Amino acid sequence: MVSFGYAQTVRNLSVVAALSIILGACSSFSLGTSTPTTSEAEPGVEPALPSSIRSEELVGKWGLAAFNNPADRARTEKMALAQCKQPYTIGAGSTGGVIMHLADQATPQELRLKGSRSGKNYIGPDGPPGGDQDREIISFDGRVLVTRFVDKDAATRYQTMVYVRCGPRA
Repeated sequence: MVSFGYAQTVRNLSVVAALSIILGACSSFSLGTSTPTTSEAEPGVEPALPSSIRSEELVGKWGLAAFNNPADRARTEKMALAQCKQPYTIGAGSTGGVIMHLADQATPQELRLKGSRSGKNYIGPDGPPGGDQDREIISFDGRVLVTRFVDKDAATRYQTMVYVRCGPRA
């Protein structure tokens, strides 16, 4: 003899299985819709747009210092300028980027300037803007460049970095 609870469970599972088959069949028909593009298929991943800052604007010698407290920015700019005795060099890349260091990397490499839909600019390896290895450009006026790493751990260790141009533009 089959109990009422068991029969009801079997019936419910049969209904779920039938609905799954029907829904599966419905989703196999395209009805003329297009396949989603990569950006549609991966929400949150934004394609890189042209940066409002050109790589040649960053090439040259820079004094470098960092701050944690935004109230220290003016003092940090002066400290960065004093570092022009031992400048940090941002080089021109062979494919249009800039030669800089990534966080925790001893060897500099060619990085890209990337724009975003939000209007922010980033410096980092190939890939969408705002990636973990990118630096966000907080401000740039041609003489002072202020950046912060996107990765929270790197941002904590390196703080907000201030580059002050040493002499005229390259």
